[in-house]
Amino acid sequence: MNPISSETVVVLDFGAQYAQLIARKVRQCRVYCEILPYDSPLEKIMALKPKGVIFSGGPSSVYEVQAPQCADALFHSGVPILGICYGHQLMAHMLGGKVVPADKKEFGKTELEVERNAPLYKGLNPHLICWMSHGDYVLEPPPGFTATAKTISCPTASMANVEKKLFGVQYHPEVVHTPWGVEIIRNFLYDYCDCTGQWTMENFIETETVRIRERVGKDRVLCALSGGVDSAVTAALLQRAVGSQLTCLFVNHGFLRKNEAEQVCQTFGGSKADITFEYVDASRQFISLLKGVTSPEEKRKKIGNEFVATFERETKRLGSMKYLAQGTLYPDVIESGTGSAAKIKTHHNVGGLPEKMNFELIEPFRTLFKDEVRQLGEEMGMPTEIVWRQPFPGPGLAIRIIGEVTEERLAILREADAILIEEIKRAGLYRQIWQCFAVLPPLKSVGVMGDQRTYAHPIIIRAVTSEDGMTSDWARIPYEVLERIANRIVNEVAGINRVAYDVTSKPPATIEWE
Repeated sequence: MNPISSETVVVLDFGAQYAQLIARKVRQCRVYCEILPYDSPLEKIMALKPKGVIFSGGPSSVYEVQAPQCADALFHSGVPILGICYGHQLMAHMLGGKVVPADKKEFGKTELEVERNAPLYKGLNPHLICWMSHGDYVLEPPPGFTATAKTISCPTASMANVEKKLFGVQYHPEVVHTPWGVEIIRNFLYDYCDCTGQWTMENFIETETVRIRERVGKDRVLCALSGGVDSAVTAALLQRAVGSQLTCLFVNHGFLRKNEAEQVCQTFGGSKADITFEYVDASRQFISLLKGVTSPEEKRKKIGNEFVATFERETKRLGSMKYLAQGTLYPDVIESGTGSAAKIKTHHNVGGLPEKMNFELIEPFRTLFKDEVRQLGEEMGMPTEIVWRQPFPGPGLAIRIIGEVTEERLAILREADAILIEEIKRAGLYRQIWQCFAVLPPLKSVGVMGDQRTYAHPIIIRAVTSEDGMTSDWARIPYEVLERIANRIVNEVAGINRVAYDVTSKPPATIEWE
């Protein structure tokens, strides 16, 4: 439990892919939040002295025989509760309302009509656009509840029992597609949970510094430093906590972008750096390990295992290290299928780690999102070029090459990716875009260059906007910028004769292709 803030809200996770988005929105309102499994005993929930509880969505139907349920006594504990999607239906079902399959399912942006003076909607218009994703709905609210909003297909899009401070919403206020959703959460927290907003990133830094220092004691820590935002801020926090007990190790696995190894060594190993920095080139070992491998899951696991093996080999040279610190974020955890959510892809630093290793993990940002880590970096005074660097996956270009990874294909993708990033920066779009990169698929197409037939690879450009990496939309890059990028890639990168642009959002796609 957070030792600084006296205000804690609990999110009960019923298997939603985006349960952590709810926690992130709560923290955005400066209220500390913890996520617990839906079947947590009442005693464990109440031990946190929550100011409020929020039920997440989930893939189940409440009328199924083994549908997930919370402790029934929670509704009678006096703690304010907000149910979202499945959580809204569960509240209705458990308290005597009626939940049925919808005649018409709602997915995507939906018009919402709000009743006059409805609780939770203070300061909002009566006609709103919300994000729906459900196949069931509440036909009849439980006794003591009133319907406070509706859509054309859903008669109880939200409901309330103000006297008992119990509320439910069918839509998803936690996603960016409901632009006013944070106001619903803020009204719940401030008007009905009596929160005042004491939680800040500065609090988090102080809390984690003390926690890490107490855990590590006099032992040494090895930090897996890639040069990206997450690992760099992790290193800064560890440096603050344990000082000279920290050694940062940068492993070049051969899947880096153009000139990246040199840039990382210059940034973190230069004379002005105040951390112990070590560099090892293990590119031949990693690349040979992926020979003939085409499965993205197998790539991630092999890379994750080899990272740890490399760390363990290097500690024989550097001296014994008890702890391994890495910049794992919550999207890595949730997409790897931990907890109640389905696995989307195994991240090398989560499900890709070996079951047995000679380190204990330190992951201070395991419940945070990228934007929150950026805030931490700024709070600690880190350079802007590090804090605002776009995300780059641990397996690097190995998962942006679809199919087998070879030296030839790596060289092609490096050059195309470098041109893309250069032109995005030149157009002043780098900070506006969450992530942009090139993908090399395992196919060729016919083209014509210099009046000659070509049969060469296409390059696919992926660029997205996002707040948290859990949902995203494709970036509307101006046509003239796309044209310049395509012309340069085709003209300057041997083996490429076509450039395509991916215009798919997440969901249904993921940001990375593998």
